[in-house]
Amino acid sequence: MSLPSESSENFEKITIKKSTYSMIIIGAIIAIATAAFFAGFLAGNSSSESDSDNITKAELENLVAALEKNEANVQAQPTPAAQPTQPSAPSIIKISLDDDPVKGDPDAPITIVEFSDFQCPFCGRWYTNTLSEVVENYIDTGKANLVYRDMPLTSIHPNAFSAHVAAECADEQNKFWDYHNMLFEKQTEWSRLSSDDLSAKLTEYATTVGLNTPNFESCLSSEEIKDEVRADEQDARTYGVTGTPTFFIGNEKDGFVKLSGAQPFTSFQNAIDKQLDSWLKF
Repeated sequence: MSLPSESSENFEKITIKKSTYSMIIIGAIIAIATAAFFAGFLAGNSSSESDSDNITKAELENLVAALEKNEANVQAQPTPAAQPTQPSAPSIIKISLDDDPVKGDPDAPITIVEFSDFQCPFCGRWYTNTLSEVVENYIDTGKANLVYRDMPLTSIHPNAFSAHVAAECADEQNKFWDYHNMLFEKQTEWSRLSSDDLSAKLTEYATTVGLNTPNFESCLSSEEIKDEVRADEQDARTYGVTGTPTFFIGNEKDGFVKLSGAQPFTSFQNAIDKQLDSWLKF
């Protein structure tokens, strides 16, 4: 059986303030003490019980005075105000930009640091669905720049490390972003190739974007370039990156906020605008 709603019954709510409640208690105690006094007075006139078994008039007056004093103290104590609840602010993180490729004005007030994996399908999705809007609204307007840092997840993407080395070699010839775009646009083409076929395909892409092919092929075996990729991987772990893509938005002076996953443009818009508002205040 369902209970009747509050609107279908005539319920009257009664609220008793703390001070009123205290006065009721005091009144009850005084009434009890007064009754005890008169009961003792009558009993004292009709029996041989000692005075210690009965309340005297002086004791009654003292009791009433003590209770009234206690009530005055209670009313005088201020009630602590409830503290307003503040929304939790995003964590501010210090991020190194290293010397990785920068897209846009290096002096832009806001930097977007992307830790990415060229073989990661979610990174490919962000490249396809979101990057162009970020470029149009923030990078091309000088409000932000984009720093690309390596995080090949080799345990699940066996061709990623070689692709990142190839992109770093393209950067040696100032063609990083052209090669970056090629790798994402052709992601499904090279992702499952054998190591020999992969090497040939990466060289093919280098030729397509206009790189010096012999220099590129020599660079692919460079331990220095491989160490650069590994250093980015280590930095990513230091910053708590566990998946790709992961972004850090802010600047080196004020720190960065973290944004994980292939987020839509609106997520980047909100994060960047908040950072820009803070920057403009100074």
